[in-house]
Amino acid sequence: MVEIVDVTLRDAHQSLLATRLKTEDILQILDVMDDIGFYSMEVWGGATFDVPLRYLNEDPWVRLKLIRERVKKTKLQMLLRGQNLVGYRHYPDDICVKFVEKAFENGIDIFRIFDALNDLRNVKVTVDAARRVGAEIQLCMVYTISPIHTLDYYLSLARDIASMDVDSICIKDMSGILKPYVAYELVKRIKSEVGMRVDVHSHTTAGFAPITIVKAIEAGADYVDCALSSMSMYTSHPPLESIISSLEGTPYEIKKIDLKLALKASKYFWEKRKKYSEYDYALRNPPVDASVLEHQIPGGMLSNLLEQLRMQGAEDRLNEVLIEVPRVRRDLGYPPLVTPLSQIVGTQAVVNVLSGKPYSTIIREVRDYIKGLYGKPPGEINPELIKIVLGEEKPITVRPAETLEPIYNKIVSELPKELVEKDEDYITYALFPDIAIKYFKYRKSFKELSTYTFEVIVNLHKFNFNVK
Repeated sequence: MVEIVDVTLRDAHQSLLATRLKTEDILQILDVMDDIGFYSMEVWGGATFDVPLRYLNEDPWVRLKLIRERVKKTKLQMLLRGQNLVGYRHYPDDICVKFVEKAFENGIDIFRIFDALNDLRNVKVTVDAARRVGAEIQLCMVYTISPIHTLDYYLSLARDIASMDVDSICIKDMSGILKPYVAYELVKRIKSEVGMRVDVHSHTTAGFAPITIVKAIEAGADYVDCALSSMSMYTSHPPLESIISSLEGTPYEIKKIDLKLALKASKYFWEKRKKYSEYDYALRNPPVDASVLEHQIPGGMLSNLLEQLRMQGAEDRLNEVLIEVPRVRRDLGYPPLVTPLSQIVGTQAVVNVLSGKPYSTIIREVRDYIKGLYGKPPGEINPELIKIVLGEEKPITVRPAETLEPIYNKIVSELPKELVEKDEDYITYALFPDIAIKYFKYRKSFKELSTYTFEVIVNLHKFNFNVK
């Protein structure tokens, strides 16, 4: 019987609300969500690490710990970007190992791991670390469409994933372009030819993800990702309640899910969305963007492109950028448009359009990509670009992280002790040094403030209080 992975508390609000959902609004509904009957809830990883630090003055480690304290029955999972962890570049092996160990210690049961290039060398360290701590491991194949990314490509990748001794495969369709009958064929053949458990993850950007999910279930998918209905659709995910109801009376009926509780939780989030209206994608965009089938740009990347253009006073040139993105992607060997490569390809496309001369300026990240510092490209890079960036040099062929020295011990010695409260702080600093220092100073000043007693006089009545 197929099981449900709920992504409301991670990918859904990342897709719809710019990842702005606060911890307090998550904690209040967890007792209900824990009883709905999910196989797991994705609650951490992706952008839910740096956004709380950067914009909400929240510690993501504390969020995870508080969620774990309240969720007793349901497995918790996170999205991990392989050697990129929850950041946007490769980190040394020692940081990757420490991160996985601490994530598991703080409550993660399942690590959903992917590499943006499907270069499995870039997930080996985190997969091995997750196996050592005893976590469940789900390894992703990042789904995209190109002359390189054929059905045979994905079946070969599935076999390679199976050889890494993981628990399941996730077909990760970040752009919402996995078509229903393609999903059926891919799931069916992975199940029959590779013999692994399969999870299907898709976004509703193009409008057909609910059909895709149903066809995947018919093909034998073991898990499918859904969001509570009030946090679904647009660039989010298929609505849980609708998917469950559509299967009633069929051989695929999912009896484990409590729809009444799901509707209760959904109503809660509908009320909470009003609080985040300034970030709400659905208030400013159409419900379906079929153009994604052409440019393959995920919703989060699209908002990023708009912001880059706005800062340059060039919002009216978005269509030019949307045309340029597939060209840049082709020149770079058809990388999937998922973090961090979606940001890299998108930024280079913006630079090309605004400069009026493609590649007159090549951003540092594209140079690093061509040098092999992100991994092996799926296809051939434009020889002219290689010549501009490398000259007579050759790209590296080793696993990119092998070029990085260990840094954990150095960080322990250099981070001011008065800013450190726990070992996890060292990892946070390793990932986002500037943001971490800013947050640590805020945290310290806030706690110092709480040691003072304040006196307030209202209508001649005196009140003493402490800040907590």
